[in-house]
Amino acid sequence: MSGGHSKLTGDDNRLRSEDRAVHDWYRFVLSFPPHLVRTYLDRFGLDAASRVLDPFCGTGTTLVECRKLGISSVGLERNPMAHLASCVKVQRNLEPASLLAHARVIAEHALRRLRTDGIPDSPQLPLFDKPPASQPADLRRLPPDAAKLLLKDSISPRPLHKALVLLEAIEHFHDDAYYDYERVAFARTLVFESSNLHFGPEVGVGPLKPDAAVLGPWLEAVKAMAADLEALGRSTVEASVRLGDARDVDALVEPNSIDAVITSPPYPNEKDYTRTTRLESVLLGFFHNQSELRALKKELVRSNTRSVYTIDRDDELVANHREIQRIASAIEQRRIAMGKTSGFERMYSRVTLLYFGGMARHLAGLREVLKPGACLAYVVGDQASYLRVMIRTGQLLAGIAQSLGYEVENIDLFRTRLATATGAALREEVVILRWPGANRIVTAMPPS
Repeated sequence: MSGGHSKLTGDDNRLRSEDRAVHDWYRFVLSFPPHLVRTYLDRFGLDAASRVLDPFCGTGTTLVECRKLGISSVGLERNPMAHLASCVKVQRNLEPASLLAHARVIAEHALRRLRTDGIPDSPQLPLFDKPPASQPADLRRLPPDAAKLLLKDSISPRPLHKALVLLEAIEHFHDDAYYDYERVAFARTLVFESSNLHFGPEVGVGPLKPDAAVLGPWLEAVKAMAADLEALGRSTVEASVRLGDARDVDALVEPNSIDAVITSPPYPNEKDYTRTTRLESVLLGFFHNQSELRALKKELVRSNTRSVYTIDRDDELVANHREIQRIASAIEQRRIAMGKTSGFERMYSRVTLLYFGGMARHLAGLREVLKPGACLAYVVGDQASYLRVMIRTGQLLAGIAQSLGYEVENIDLFRTRLATATGAALREEVVILRWPGANRIVTAMPPS
C-alpha cells in the first residue's frame, strides 16, 4: 500500500460558530465538521468547474460547503430524515420573509388550538420534577405500531401532544414552497428542545421533561433559517440529493461525472443511525411500523448488528481478504472464550465482514462514476466495539480500494479519541485516494 500518515491542523470535531449558518438547521451530533470539508476542497484544487459527490451525505455537510463555495455537488442518502434535511439545506431559491410569514400563520393556528385544549405552549413544571402520575385522556398519542418504534420516554405526553398539534397545522397549511423547511425545523425542535433525548456516543433518554415548549422554539428555528437565507442570498449552483443506497452508486449517479468525493461513511460499530433519528422520523411519517423500518435498514451498509439479515451477501466480497477474515475470526474466538451467547453478540463477526464487503461493493461501483484523476477523501475511524478487538478501519478500506484499482495517496490523522470501554486511543483518519482511470479497473479482489 502506498501513502503514509500525516496530521491535520485544527483537528477538533466541533461545529465552529462561524459555520453554524445552514449546518445548524438540523445536524447529526457526531457529524464531521465543515472546516474538514473545506480542507479537502482546497487541497484537491476544486472550483466552479468541478463536481463533488458525497455518497454518504447524512445531513449535508459536504454539499452545504460546496454550495457556499460555488462548487457543484450531488449527495446520496438512504435515511429519509437525513435526506430531507440535506435537500432543504442546499435549496437557495426562497424568499426568506415569505417563509417566516407562512410559519407565523401556522404557529398562530396551532397556538389557538392548544389554548382550546387547555395546554399552553410553555413548561408548567420544573424540568427535573417527576411527571404527573396521570395525563388527561384527550392528549394526542401516536398509533401503537409507531409508538413501539420509539425509545421508551423519548418524549413526554404533553410535549408530544403539542408536537402533534403543530404537525397537523403544518399539514393543514401545506405549501410546497415552505413545507420541507417547516418540517426540518420541526425535527430540530422536537429533538433538541422538546424531547427527553440525550446524545453521547449513543442516543439515550435523559431526565424527563414533564412539559416543554414546542411552538416557540419551532418558530425560532424557522427565523434562523430565514436569517441564514437572507445572509447567503440565492444560488444557482447545482446541488442535488438522491434517495438511495451508496452501495448502488453506479445506478444513481451519471457515469464519468465526478471530480472528487468527500464523505464520512458509517464505521463498523453498534451505532444504529436509524435509532439516532427515530423520534423525528416516526412523527414525520417516514416509517410507521417495524416492517417499514426493516425495509429501510436493508438498504444501508451493514455497520451494526441490528441491521443484519439472512439474505445478506456482501461478506462474500471480502472472502479472500486475509486481514478482514483474521479480525472476524478473532472476534468470534473471543466471543466463545468469554461465553457471550446473545443473538447480537453472535453476529459481531458477521457484521464486520458485511461492513467491509458493503464498502467494497460501494468502491467497486463508484469507479464507474469517477472521472480519470478524481480525488477521494473518506473520513473513517478505528473501532473496538466488538469485544475489544481492534479494527483499523482506515487501513483496511485503503487496502480494499487499492485492490480495486485506486491509488492510495495518504492516510491523514484527523483526531484521536478514547475508546469508551478501554480508554485506548482510537484514530480517526481521512483516507486519501485517487482514481487513475478506467484502464485500472480490477474485477476481482485479490487477497490482502
